[in-house]
Amino acid sequence: MERLLRPKRKLRIALAVAVLLLLFTGTVIGSIRYDGPEGLLLRTRVAVAQHKGGGRDIEPFAPTPLVAQSGNDALQLIANAQPVATFTPTAPATPTPTATSLAPEEAFAPVENVPDPPTATPTTTPTVTPTPTATPVSDSSNGFVYLSGVRHDWQKWNNCGPTTLAMNLSYFGSTVTQKQVADALKPFWDDKNVSPAQMAAFAQGQGFHALMRVNGSSERLQRLINAGIPVLIETWMNYEGGMGHYRLVVGFDDVNRKWLVYDSFVTEGLISADPYSGILISYDTLLAHWHVFNGTHVVIYDDAHAAQVQEILGDEMNDGVMWERSLERNQAAAAANPSDAFAWFNLGNSLTALGRYEDAVTAFNQARVIGLPYRMLWYQFEPYHAYFETGRYAEVLALADSVMATGGNIEESFYWRGRALQATGDLVGARQAYQRAVELRSNYSDASDALSTLPAS
Repeated sequence: MERLLRPKRKLRIALAVAVLLLLFTGTVIGSIRYDGPEGLLLRTRVAVAQHKGGGRDIEPFAPTPLVAQSGNDALQLIANAQPVATFTPTAPATPTPTATSLAPEEAFAPVENVPDPPTATPTTTPTVTPTPTATPVSDSSNGFVYLSGVRHDWQKWNNCGPTTLAMNLSYFGSTVTQKQVADALKPFWDDKNVSPAQMAAFAQGQGFHALMRVNGSSERLQRLINAGIPVLIETWMNYEGGMGHYRLVVGFDDVNRKWLVYDSFVTEGLISADPYSGILISYDTLLAHWHVFNGTHVVIYDDAHAAQVQEILGDEMNDGVMWERSLERNQAAAAANPSDAFAWFNLGNSLTALGRYEDAVTAFNQARVIGLPYRMLWYQFEPYHAYFETGRYAEVLALADSVMATGGNIEESFYWRGRALQATGDLVGARQAYQRAVELRSNYSDASDALSTLPAS
């Protein structure tokens, strides 16, 4: 009997040793891949949380309005819409896909890292004297224009905004890293969103001029690139149900109708990984994904380019003119395709910016009835503003609760939830919401200012 048991014991010991070796090897590889043991631990926590939530049914769309509206109300907003002239590239155009049929993106960077936990107080980042490192390179034989001198980097966890901004600044000679940008703009490591306005403010703090604009177009992108200015754009990305994603446009190919883009995550269309040479995205695909964010872009430039930027943007340097043009464009888009939820959402954004809150609510309601991706309000918060200004506090709370259920740590949702609770007299709930917003972003002045207005508890 003793002799029969010995092989079994040896087998169990061998299996135990094999398991320990696998765990050790996995820990070493994971630590290398995710920037050390702390990064591996954070990534493991995320995976566990996702696994625990795997049994929940996440609605693929944002919630529909609590109170139904007549479809005629929405149609009144576009009754007098006029077609807006569009830019025609030199090459023959091909059919443009609708916003509801976004082209798939199948390949992504193989490594998605988690950054080291930042300090509670954002660190001071170095400033530089803006010095562009390159001028446009043009090949008239094939219609290809591109900007060189951008330092590429693959993003860490939820870090496409800081990474793309660091790439953009590198063109002008900055050595700031994605971690330094993230420490300043998203002190909480799992913050899902850094806004274009935050990035523009950061660039200004680094000694650059920076403007956040909407209503972007192919023509504007090409003119800025021809002037030697890369353009940071906010787009949609078809990945795990869809999400927002920043990209840096550095060139274009009119003959083959493709944009040259530096991307911190996507590898579909990658020209070369070593050295990194950018990815190619068709004109139509990029514009369809950009449309989801109303053509939002950040233009960063130095004194030497100031006159060119003013000439290219023209009267849309003025916010009021910009939003009026955006309104006209989105009215035309919604009239041309009334089933385009993004056109209605963009229309609501434009109306909110112009202070037409009741009309904005009508547009947002129409977008929600058609169907918006559930992550839409992870990145864009104008519906909260419009519903709040019109006294629809229940809508604000419903939207905030839906975002918290799917996205969790999005400080703007906690802020607007606090505003709605304060307006309805729930000061305890408002305080808790504001405090959570400040915990997520310690430099979130709107939330801290709102917190200071509450009476002492």
